[in-house]
Amino acid sequence: MLKANDREVTDVTTAFARRRLAHLESLLAELPGRGLAGRMLGAGAPVLWVWHPETRRQTIVFASPAGDGWLFLWSPDGQESTEDPGHVADLIRKLLNGTP
Repeated sequence: MLKANDREVTDVTTAFARRRLAHLESLLAELPGRGLAGRMLGAGAPVLWVWHPETRRQTIVFASPAGDGWLFLWSPDGQESTEDPGHVADLIRKLLNGTP
């Protein structure tokens, strides 16, 4: 039986964290071109804090494995594949602008 500090578990956890971080960084890179700002929060399980400097609206974005890929998740009810971070940035911009 594997234990939490076994090398195999540590390697998987590290790879998982690197993948999550890469997805969040790809979304973070898309934000400035849409008038949004963002900042990574958390060390072991990072999330992305996104805000609109003018409206002051904000949300937190998670990256989570799902099925055969990864999803970005944000409130309220945001869920989209990590495949196109530019599209996700557009959706979040609409949310934080208050545009339907």
